[in-house]
Amino acid sequence: MCGTAGWVSFDPAAPVTAPVADAMTATMACRGPDAHGLWLGRSVALGHRRLSVIDPAGGSQPMVFEQGGEPVVAISYTGEVFNYRELRKQLVVRGHGFRTDSDTEVVLHAYLEWGEDFTEHLNGMYAFALWDARTEELLLVRDRLGIKPLYYWPLPGGGVLFGSEPKAILAHPSVRPAIDSEGFAELLGFTKTPGHAVYKGMYELRPGHTLKVGRGGNTLRRYWAVESHEHTDDLETTVGRVRELLEDIVARQLVADVPVGTLLSGGLDSSIITALAARRRTALGAPPIRSFALDFDRHGDDFRADDWRGTPDAPFAELLARHAGSDHQVVTLSPGQLLAQDAREAIMRARDLPFDLGDGDTSLYLLFQEVRRHCTVALSGEAADEVFGGYRWFNHPDTLTADTFPWLAPPFGTGISGPGSGPGESLIDPALLTKIDLQGYRAQRYHEALAEVPWLAGESAADRRMREIGYLHLTRFLPWMLDRKDRASMAVGLEVRVPFCDHRLVEYVFNTPWAMKSFDGREKSLLRAATRDLLPPEIADRVKAPYPTSRDHRYLDGLRASLKRATEGPDAPVRELLDETALAAATADDPRPGYRTGTELVLALDFWLRGQNVGLDVDLEL
Repeated sequence: MCGTAGWVSFDPAAPVTAPVADAMTATMACRGPDAHGLWLGRSVALGHRRLSVIDPAGGSQPMVFEQGGEPVVAISYTGEVFNYRELRKQLVVRGHGFRTDSDTEVVLHAYLEWGEDFTEHLNGMYAFALWDARTEELLLVRDRLGIKPLYYWPLPGGGVLFGSEPKAILAHPSVRPAIDSEGFAELLGFTKTPGHAVYKGMYELRPGHTLKVGRGGNTLRRYWAVESHEHTDDLETTVGRVRELLEDIVARQLVADVPVGTLLSGGLDSSIITALAARRRTALGAPPIRSFALDFDRHGDDFRADDWRGTPDAPFAELLARHAGSDHQVVTLSPGQLLAQDAREAIMRARDLPFDLGDGDTSLYLLFQEVRRHCTVALSGEAADEVFGGYRWFNHPDTLTADTFPWLAPPFGTGISGPGSGPGESLIDPALLTKIDLQGYRAQRYHEALAEVPWLAGESAADRRMREIGYLHLTRFLPWMLDRKDRASMAVGLEVRVPFCDHRLVEYVFNTPWAMKSFDGREKSLLRAATRDLLPPEIADRVKAPYPTSRDHRYLDGLRASLKRATEGPDAPVRELLDETALAAATADDPRPGYRTGTELVLALDFWLRGQNVGLDVDLEL
């Protein structure tokens, strides 16, 4: 998987230096624990931290193609191209020779053969920097769905800083970490604006885009976006095509030169991936696939069914493991582990920004930490809900008419009810939320997203709305979830692959009418029909449940104690952002319900403000 970092400077007064580039690259050590590399050229430094997955012996980076002893093209590459074997065969026929068995070298030669159009040939999850010495230009490239992250910081004298994570850019001595009102609104918006990195002066390369950096300036180019086409297949053909794609995708994504496992929650999506992986391993005569599930100490005793979750996950994960024949392991976490300062700080450091998911992030980090002890690669069911329409709000009457992002619309989210009503906002001073115009910011971003939707001529109003909702999830919600998954996994050097993000599947299902996706009146009807024979009936018919969180009172008591410590004294850095009345209620011995996500956000904000020395370029005089 790996991490990349680098620096291009066309300013003679601010030349590239190896020590600074090396320091930037060092921040990516967790993403690439196996090897470190730095390549310097005229005006450029490419850094790389490697997690060895394909061709561990031959895939060292940065990789350079030379002619006559002179560099022609150099690359610092992260991720995986799953069709690299097919591309390699095509390139050999076209006269290319290879020194390694790595996908990195295939990507490099694909650029030499097809130029910037080489992106059309790649199937995978990737983000990389490619320096062309012939033109003295840098090309930054990100995969179609934004599975792998890539950030950049344009330099005033010409050039750019870049990295897999913001921390690589923040390690440069000329960069001051700061956010303004817009960045603060983005941080609290509970959506992900393409290209926005929250920090002032920093950008995230948009999914499906390239950025060319040269002496004449920077050029952003889109090479892929989901498009609308008429769906002409009948239901039977559509079900068959979805199954065909899933089998091919999982087979491709099982390829690695290191141990591979699956993440198994017991829900429909992860069960499908595990079942397909197990079947493929059996067909190849390989040992059973390893599967990993998350559970909480005393979760069965503490569990109470509610509107969101009707049953605990663990029994279903074990059922699927027996059914598929996977080598299954349950990772059980205690409140002490979830509250441990080292684990909480590790995931907050990995995220670079404060979020309010709390034990949802910490538990994911601890799960991945245990998985990494046994596997270097894991397949996940992430993105099936966004692609196939699995969330409850997808086709809810209130969502269909709401003038906001579906996940923020009542009754699911309350982010349009006024300041302090959105996810995690319960402890933030409402006057501050009004000052940064959080509601106006969300509305602006929502209407910008709607303006991008590739509508299909002649669609009914109902079909048009469902296309809008699908597009919003693929471009504003899914990237937020993918970023969370990437940071938590790469913090422990684990590569998590997401088969449901294969662009062929996304393109096909995006254009499948909603009536076909929900042909029997249930969510993800199409996906269930395509995979029912793989699963026990209890799982094939199981209702969607969200990612689990601890319900143990010991965890909630520990949260409240942590909040008290973080906000003690008037000089606590996070205190000036908070509503004193709400804070008093949240830290009371018998707090009212509803402050949990707000508490999680405040603790993350406190760590961020103390540890990152972030400048708040926001007028806090309310």
